[in-house]
Amino acid sequence: MDTETRRVLIYRLGSLGDMVVALPSLHLISRAFPNAERRMLTNLPVHAKAPTAEAVLAGTGLVDGYLGYPVGTRSGWELTKLVWAVRRWKPEVVVYLASARGIAIVERDEGFLRKCGVKRFIGLPLTEGLQRNFYGAETDEGCKGNWEPEAERLARCIAELGDAKVGQKASWDLHLSEKERAEAVRQIGAQALERRPIAVSVGTKVQAKDWGVENWRALLGRVADVYPRRTLLLVGAPEESAASEFAATSWRTNGGGQVVNLCGRLNPRQSAAALETAQIFIGHDSGPMHLAAAVGTPCVALFAARNIPRMWFPMGDKHTVIYHEVECAGCGLETCVDEGKRCLLSIEVGEVMEAVGEMLERVAPKH
Repeated sequence: MDTETRRVLIYRLGSLGDMVVALPSLHLISRAFPNAERRMLTNLPVHAKAPTAEAVLAGTGLVDGYLGYPVGTRSGWELTKLVWAVRRWKPEVVVYLASARGIAIVERDEGFLRKCGVKRFIGLPLTEGLQRNFYGAETDEGCKGNWEPEAERLARCIAELGDAKVGQKASWDLHLSEKERAEAVRQIGAQALERRPIAVSVGTKVQAKDWGVENWRALLGRVADVYPRRTLLLVGAPEESAASEFAATSWRTNGGGQVVNLCGRLNPRQSAAALETAQIFIGHDSGPMHLAAAVGTPCVALFAARNIPRMWFPMGDKHTVIYHEVECAGCGLETCVDEGKRCLLSIEVGEVMEAVGEMLERVAPKH
């Protein structure tokens, strides 16, 4: 524990899911620098569906302020303004929590931050072992079947600060307030909450992760038929509301209970509070999935094979992940045309229904 340092700058880019998987590391940084003001250097919003770090972390006490990083800018003026903003604040240490994008990018970031006056760094992944989700291995050999979750790789990068306790529930605590929980309850409604809600998110901002609204419609019809009169909570961004409503038409016609469309009605933290009320969550690899896992809701998660197994899986042992590994697994594509998303679209409605049924019988049986 460092009680002398007064200003810590945390470098973390991304949106909802990226901030959630960094929670154990952020909790560790808070414990390691209890007397410091902790600010985050993070990207300004670049996508309409991507909440800012502040929208996810506000109220946690883990981050005290934010500096906006204009990702992709070629404006020398914008970068100069950022340099002076960091210099004025005078951080004593940078904790580097960026995703693995290659050693050359890390060296570039380090050089930029040194221009900002930073002299001490923690977590720079300057070896292949720290860049890869292989628990420190430098090559692929012997790693298959033992892939490392991104939350654990981040924690390993800053291990000099201590144990991030990734496997402990407290390390994922969003510190939701009673006000946030109350707003979620108000939006859902007391009667709907009594009907053992099932939360679903059908949206994703990445084409390669999209299972397709017709698949979701077929699945929800089958779930409603087997588990009638339960409440369906639809969670997502405002622009996902219409697709979510379409997917829910079969829920309504097959005996399902009340449909509560929360898309765009709740901020990310209120959405987490809503997900906390659900018996289970069903959805893509997405921000809502990570929120559901963080608040302890069992997930049935559908994954494309664009990333290696386990890297972005929901943390914990009570989830069911459906992931079909194909020859092109690990491609990293955001748009898949040539292969037609076969890793994801080979997942059949019946396979997902079986996983949903097994989970519901375990946590919220019919009788």
